[in-house]
Amino acid sequence: MVDGEIDAFWAVVPAGGAGTRLWPLSRSSSPKFLHDLTGQGRTLLEQTHDRLAPLVDDRFLIVTGRAHEQAVRAQLTKLGPESVIAEPSPRDSMAAIGLAAAILERRASETGEDVVMGSFAADHVIADQAAFRRTVAQAVAAAREDWLVTIGIEPTFPSSAFGYIRQGNGLPGHEQARVVEAFVEKPSVSVAEEYLATGQYRWNAGMFVVRPGVLLDLLADQSPDFAAALRELAGAPERLDERWPGLPKVAIDHAVAEPAAAAGRVATVPGSFGWDDVGDFDSLAGLLGDAEKCTVLGDPDLVLSRQSTGLVVPGSGRVIAVLGLDDVVVIDTPDGLLVASREAAQDVKSVVAELKEQGRPELT
Repeated sequence: MVDGEIDAFWAVVPAGGAGTRLWPLSRSSSPKFLHDLTGQGRTLLEQTHDRLAPLVDDRFLIVTGRAHEQAVRAQLTKLGPESVIAEPSPRDSMAAIGLAAAILERRASETGEDVVMGSFAADHVIADQAAFRRTVAQAVAAAREDWLVTIGIEPTFPSSAFGYIRQGNGLPGHEQARVVEAFVEKPSVSVAEEYLATGQYRWNAGMFVVRPGVLLDLLADQSPDFAAALRELAGAPERLDERWPGLPKVAIDHAVAEPAAAAGRVATVPGSFGWDDVGDFDSLAGLLGDAEKCTVLGDPDLVLSRQSTGLVVPGSGRVIAVLGLDDVVVIDTPDGLLVASREAAQDVKSVVAELKEQGRPELT
């Protein structure tokens, strides 16, 4: 499999969400994909662009909220003005990815190109770039045969934080690909252990590769008005503000992937390239850290750590001293300070919810 540019392949990057489990570092006004969370000097959005560019060159469609449009453009200065689509309000992933698909379907009809698109979140971390690109190339090959293809991540532990893909028979003509039997919601840890024991399950990372027209036709099978509205907007972008609020607010998994799998229309290609969705501070600490010490994301001169482990982000300019604490998370920003255990990382979103209830949106 050649590790290089793929003809007529487009990268669609939904860049939305607030990353509430990473508060106060990630906010609705400055979500996690706009931050450098790996200490590499590149934001998650920039890293997403960097790993996809060898496959697509400049064929990108970034779909983001209007509040983040200028920040996205400022980070991805090499992309042309038409490469960023600003949605008027959040309508979940189906509307965002579906609009990009409709735009690319129209482009394909005008140019005659055999366009395939891949949807990849803006806030994931991939360790092995070459392996990732080889896996995507395999997915594109299957998608050219009108499959909706998802990349199934090789599980490394029995996680209850991810949905799962149940694999079925092999896909004829594609050595690595399998037919998807079903998408499974987030299980308990004990059920996840059973999944891993069978060897038939993969994590669902929400990566989809498909011909744009195939995706919209699959949507039309379930919601013809929704698909028709997206196709209309592709030809009449001036109506976006008018029509967008009336679109269903639904994830692509529920709108298309799950019913398509039930109809035998979905395939999966296994991916083993070191994937992390940086879903909370426990995940981030594990990604960055040394279990035997406090990992610092930021200026190390601002942190004094003694006999402690965990993650510290000094973002206010103040000196932080951490003494005798294990698996601690300290996130310091000018207007918000979080001190938590790694075990409680999933509960950080409840802080954001409470701040909203208190009428303090400037902090969320």
